[in-house]
Amino acid sequence: MPSFRKKIKTNFNQWIYILLLVLAGEAVFILPFVLARIFRPTFLDFFNLSNVELGICFSTYGIVAFFSYLWGGSLADRYQPKYLIAVSLFLTALGGIVIALRPGFWALQLVYGYWGFTTIFLFWAAMLKATRVIGGSNRQGLAFGLLDGGRGLVAAGFGSIGIYIFSLFVNDAVATAGDNPQEAFSYVILVCATLVIAVGLLIVLFFETPTTNEPLQATHWRELITNFRTVIKIPAVWLLMVIILCAYVGYKITDVFSLYASDVLKYSDVQSAQVGTYLLYIRPFVGVAVGLIADKTKTSLMMILGFILSLIGCIIFASGYMDQNTPVLFLLSILIVATGIYAFRTLYFAALQEGHIPLLMTGTAIGLISLVGYTPDIFMGPLMGYFLDGWPGEQGHQYVFTMCAVFMFLGVIAAIVFYRSCHKNKQVVDSSLSRKRT
Repeated sequence: MPSFRKKIKTNFNQWIYILLLVLAGEAVFILPFVLARIFRPTFLDFFNLSNVELGICFSTYGIVAFFSYLWGGSLADRYQPKYLIAVSLFLTALGGIVIALRPGFWALQLVYGYWGFTTIFLFWAAMLKATRVIGGSNRQGLAFGLLDGGRGLVAAGFGSIGIYIFSLFVNDAVATAGDNPQEAFSYVILVCATLVIAVGLLIVLFFETPTTNEPLQATHWRELITNFRTVIKIPAVWLLMVIILCAYVGYKITDVFSLYASDVLKYSDVQSAQVGTYLLYIRPFVGVAVGLIADKTKTSLMMILGFILSLIGCIIFASGYMDQNTPVLFLLSILIVATGIYAFRTLYFAALQEGHIPLLMTGTAIGLISLVGYTPDIFMGPLMGYFLDGWPGEQGHQYVFTMCAVFMFLGVIAAIVFYRSCHKNKQVVDSSLSRKRT
């Protein structure tokens, strides 16, 4: 009986921990990305930005993040995730308070660079490593599915709160007439920053990393160098770099759905924001469902399916068939693209287990993979802005989705190679670890 009670308590605690990771995992990105994704037309007006200038802000974030991924990954293998996650949330919220004051373009760039440090160096690998520990050896798909799906639900909740606050000040008629909603949007930013601080306090009070039989933290900095040498020899690491790069290009495309609704379908600001929010509600269902299926099959197989779905959806958008008279096709196409994107987004770090990457080296592996995989943070913003500003209206969006379709095709190929090669990875890892022990 005591052992049964202990098991129940352990399972309950794990659910609490994954819930806290879900809250933290999306709260930290609400201010840098989710607000711009949901409120993109309003965001551009609030800061008086062009699409290219917003893309440059994202690039500034990406450049700082590029260096933060690698060293932040090693940091997660050295220190407990709880403290790294909490500090990251508090510091990120401070940036939100600054942008609520409506700074100019150059100051906004500095804030995005600052966010590149707070959300990546301190947070990213720590969150993913904690999720992998919670998932154990047999529930990686479910753990990461709950994480990403739950993050989508949290983002949708933040978006709904933001839209409600925004709509209190700006109704559809006023927004369409082009009046200035700056005061309303500043309130949205401040409320989001406050909620991020609240999540940070929850992490401090209630989160602990579950115990495991495997070592979680390196005891000395020299071990981190050894970890790096081992990880860089694992084929799955290199394949996941390509897979995540292609997948993240697809994810960045979701930034323009609300703008597409405004530019092509002529939706109002509030209606466009609602499109971005509805998209987020797809994410939890896809994340959990795909995670459960992946645990019963193969993570890599579900990633292949996700890339294929996204490829089909991007081709539909690039075809130019959609206009104000085809709202059903628009919603169907969003559903197809989003389902594919959220499927492989859920799984690409769950694939660490399938790739036979040791738990002790998780942070180092995540940092190295992310160094290449998340480079779209650097180039996708300006590139999308170039197409959208250079060819206003539907034509610019067609070019953006054509580019995305190319990356989805490359992602299909990389995921197939990953699926075929995973059985070889274990031999490489076992050989490296045996040499390390001797």
